[in-house]
Amino acid sequence: MISLAITGPTHGQNAPEEGDNKKTEDSPQSNRFWQASLPGGHYMVALDRISSVSRHKYVLDGSLLVDEVTVDALGQALARFYFIQPISDAAKGTSAGAAVAGIVDRGTELIDKAAGTAGVDIHQMVVKKFPHTTHSKTIEYRLLSVEELGALYNSVRSAWENGRGRKFAVK
Repeated sequence: MISLAITGPTHGQNAPEEGDNKKTEDSPQSNRFWQASLPGGHYMVALDRISSVSRHKYVLDGSLLVDEVTVDALGQALARFYFIQPISDAAKGTSAGAAVAGIVDRGTELIDKAAGTAGVDIHQMVVKKFPHTTHSKTIEYRLLSVEELGALYNSVRSAWENGRGRKFAVK
């Protein structure tokens, strides 16, 4: 079972302003669509079909901190964009947290090594735990940094608020 602890919206918190993140590109478009080109795929939605845009954080399975942006559009699918990190990363400032973080870092190194051997980029893949996080009609993308997620949120929110198309890309 998934354990969720909602910490609330983070509008304006730790979200870089447009142009602050050199790993992303965000440009106005003459059409009425918001587009996102990400390492995990491409998403496009008509601005007049968006019914809500949100950003929130939660704890997953007691060990992962998820920072998530959702774009709800009229139709059949909900788009979820998220950055996920071990809770131990947030605790690195404490002595106990540093010890745990060292163990987690070693585990991450082993996973990275195995992924490299298999020819798969694990960091860019969506994380699911069947059947709990497998949702039909949900489109999911994983971002590699909180800065990328903040830039994406600013892009879609700006496009929706202004009614002007934008194209967002992670380099």
